[in-house]
Amino acid sequence: MTETTSPDDKPLFGRPWIFIRGVPAMKFLPPEGPAEVAFAGRSNVGKSSLINALVGHKGLARTSNTPGRTQELNYFVPDGFSGAEGDLPPMALVDMPGYGYAQAPKEQVDNWTKLVFDYLRGRSTLKRVYVLIDSRHGVKPNDEEVFALLDKAAVSYQLVLTKTDKIKDAGVPRLVEETLLKIKKRPAAYPEVLATSSEKGRGLDSLRSAIITAIQR
Repeated sequence: MTETTSPDDKPLFGRPWIFIRGVPAMKFLPPEGPAEVAFAGRSNVGKSSLINALVGHKGLARTSNTPGRTQELNYFVPDGFSGAEGDLPPMALVDMPGYGYAQAPKEQVDNWTKLVFDYLRGRSTLKRVYVLIDSRHGVKPNDEEVFALLDKAAVSYQLVLTKTDKIKDAGVPRLVEETLLKIKKRPAAYPEVLATSSEKGRGLDSLRSAIITAIQR
């Protein structure tokens, strides 16, 4: 007798992932169902590259060297689920538009910003936001504005340093400690900073474990 394997028998990050929807406005959000984790950060911080590395799919999230290319909330889920009641994916990853810069008219940038903030305030299935910080530049004032928004909305968030392969290895632990100090008194910040490199695969297992823990809470 041949055994069949259900989607739930496969590790969450060990299966193919697919893009299901780009959301340009709140009315286009998918129905609230599975847990969601979102990735936020300044434009060109490496959100799409990190998502691709997490799921082992280089072409899943669109990457670009041009800041401001991600203009929607982009939803990704594990493949193999029908979407019917009782067969929903265990979670969704959401790639959010970058903040701080975009080669677009101010009105369009403002619309993207409003979309992101409305999503953060009003999505009950959002379990955690991973705020990405470029390790070469550290925390900037517009990052702190997002921290304040997340604190006010009582949305759990965790900082993730990206591109650590671009700085000296000896500097990573010090940068982690400095970054932790910046969020020490912030009520919604998770008290652990993760250091990653999409290019070298550093810290990805730790981030995967953090995500799994977050969606189970």
